[in-house]
Amino acid sequence: MASGEEVHAIGIDLGTTYSCVAVWQHDHAEVIVNDQGNRTTPSQVAFTDTETFVGDAAFNQIIRNPTNSIFDAKRLIGRRFSDASVQSDIKLWPFKVIEGPDDKPMIVVTHMGQEKQYSAEDISSMVLLKMREIAEAYVGSTVKNAVITVPAYFSDSQRYATKNAAITAGLKVMLMINEPTAAAIAYGLDKKASWYRKRTVMMFDFGGGTLDVSLLTISGGIFQVNATAGDSHLGGEDIDSQMVKHCVEHFKRKHNLDIDGNPKALGKLKSACEKAKRRLSFSFSTDVEIDCLYQNTDFYITFTRAKFEEINKDFFNQCMVPVEKCLKDAKMDKGSVDDVVLVGGSSRIPKVQQLLQNVFEGKELCKGINPDEAIAQGAAIQAAVLSGNGNGKLQDCSLLDVTPFSLGVETGREREMTVVIPRNSSIPIRRNYTVTTRHDNQAVVKFAVYEGESKTTVNNYFLGDFRLQDIPPAPKGVPKFNICFDIDASGILNVSAEDMLTGQKKGITFTNDRNSDGIERVMLLM
Repeated sequence: MASGEEVHAIGIDLGTTYSCVAVWQHDHAEVIVNDQGNRTTPSQVAFTDTETFVGDAAFNQIIRNPTNSIFDAKRLIGRRFSDASVQSDIKLWPFKVIEGPDDKPMIVVTHMGQEKQYSAEDISSMVLLKMREIAEAYVGSTVKNAVITVPAYFSDSQRYATKNAAITAGLKVMLMINEPTAAAIAYGLDKKASWYRKRTVMMFDFGGGTLDVSLLTISGGIFQVNATAGDSHLGGEDIDSQMVKHCVEHFKRKHNLDIDGNPKALGKLKSACEKAKRRLSFSFSTDVEIDCLYQNTDFYITFTRAKFEEINKDFFNQCMVPVEKCLKDAKMDKGSVDDVVLVGGSSRIPKVQQLLQNVFEGKELCKGINPDEAIAQGAAIQAAVLSGNGNGKLQDCSLLDVTPFSLGVETGREREMTVVIPRNSSIPIRRNYTVTTRHDNQAVVKFAVYEGESKTTVNNYFLGDFRLQDIPPAPKGVPKFNICFDIDASGILNVSAEDMLTGQKKGITFTNDRNSDGIERVMLLM
């Protein structure tokens, strides 16, 4: 229904462990319950001999089908198989991940009696399609338009892979916004009594797979991000894994049985540890008890909150590093922050809250918004603004976000990185930089694009490269090439270079067209 597509624009929080969808209706952002009556949906996909399950149905059968039940796809999306974080995660997952074309991680499952391979984008697109179907069942019409959220510290390739997954799910991506920024929109609108009083707000977004910290100024309906910092591979899943490791060692010491490498036993432990972690947020001890965990041997252990905090001490301390970095980048002191807002399920952990309060010298933390739902609500608000379906409450709401990483090109003989766009630059943004040749009569110039904060490209993340060819002969230093970096409102990067003498222009970008390998980088002849 065409009118339905125009009227209903949704916001989707595609989470590592759980996803959430919301829509602006009746003057507020309404979180939509799924077919099981739950307000969040597991970001899981399971394959069996007869069908494919997504969401709660996948979650409910994971213990009996661990090797074909896929979770944590967000931790793979847009990454390379050779990345250290991917190699670390593979050891903990019950499902199989192999190296695909171009160093792309591929998930191997058995589906309908056949071995099949899926990328992280494929899995994420199935979850996004489920969220779209949940929304369509609620509004009673087709839904196409959506604002999708991503972790603030997602790289360019991770952002584009997420966008590609949404397109595969049949969604038109109106905008991709950073998760803490979306939560700030929900928080700012909720605090509309102070809408016209300037407030500096720190969003501490600690979810299942990522940690993002953003410092924003909210005033007159304008959400200005001053700085962002974080860790794209630190979340509740890491805490669960640490608890599982502790349990595996305990079981081995007590029974001389090693369950490491047994998918079914590890799956049972993971599920039990996640539940124990949640209980420890409101109680001081909890038991983990599993009948016949391995070789008809029962498992039992008691986790006290003190023990839980001890085995995860390094993770909790690591959470405070981006907080300090964010304040430093924004050139603000702790006293200038009016509100510290908790977002993401892992922000409920008492030790995390205690450390955060210590940083801000006892300041009361803001817990008034639901940490599981705020991101989807903020995305729904932004979707309503972009589609023109808001009301007077939303008409003046505008968003000014920043880029999380420095972006630049490799220059010089020592593999130096020349920064064209510094991190925490407001987006959208377009910046130019002029380079020249290093050799006499140089006929080809290569432009290698990187993101990161190191002065050398060796320690930064390679995004891609392209070349200008058939350059007219000239002494070194004479030809001039104008490089243009262009980041759109979704944080996606396009880079081009032009020979200022001949007008020849080429660039690197992403294409929305899918092929057998998923996302494709292409050279564009302008």
